[in-house]
Amino acid sequence: MHSLFDLTGQTAIVTGSTKGIGKAIAFALAEAGANVVISSRKADVCDAVAAEVNARGGGRAVAIPANVSKDEDLDRLVAETEAQLGPADILVLNAAVNPYMGPFLDTPDDAFDKTIAVNIRANMQLAKRVVPGMQAKGGGAIVIVSSIAAFKGSKMLGIYAVTKAADTQIVRNLASAYGPDNIRVNGIAPAVVKTDFARALYEDPEREKQVSASYALKRLGEPDDIAGAALFFSSRAGAWTTGQTLIIDGGWSIEES
Repeated sequence: MHSLFDLTGQTAIVTGSTKGIGKAIAFALAEAGANVVISSRKADVCDAVAAEVNARGGGRAVAIPANVSKDEDLDRLVAETEAQLGPADILVLNAAVNPYMGPFLDTPDDAFDKTIAVNIRANMQLAKRVVPGMQAKGGGAIVIVSSIAAFKGSKMLGIYAVTKAADTQIVRNLASAYGPDNIRVNGIAPAVVKTDFARALYEDPEREKQVSASYALKRLGEPDDIAGAALFFSSRAGAWTTGQTLIIDGGWSIEES
């Protein structure tokens, strides 16, 4: 495929890529020709998703399980990626947790620490390990999956929203620092997408209808709705785009409250 979106021969690491948005992004990158690392905590699930990708054709998928909150797992993730596929050209930081729903100041200490560890620290630590390989190759692309929660006050998404806001600043900081190395860094901020994280909002048809009414497009997002943005940011189509976080929300943020 010779196009602005062709990723033939490139190597991509996608964290949290065995379900939801991460899986959709991994599939999209592989369809564009990239060799993709499927990574989450459970080895058997990683193997199954990698097999799905390989059955569809396109780029090759390999399974490298990792717990992103453990530095030794990040070391192994990068080392095994480089051994099997070469240094990463594309890094999609999608893995995230939300162990607590409620006001920010009521966040239990263990939930606070876990959310910071996975949603902020792990992104920094994995980028730190991948960027040198990108510098050596003459460039690369990093995509961080944030959230619309980064841009709105929230009584229920307290600590999660704080970490997603931090991710948007990580995007800007890394884009500024590594732009001279031809490394582009961008973010994606989805609203409610039909993933396990938001299951309570769409399992009940009446609840889904109620939530969807607040969106200009009158529906919730699907994981594939987000994958296209990751492909754009990862490919030549996004070659002059860096430091941006794209809100993908079905028109929710433009509607009158």
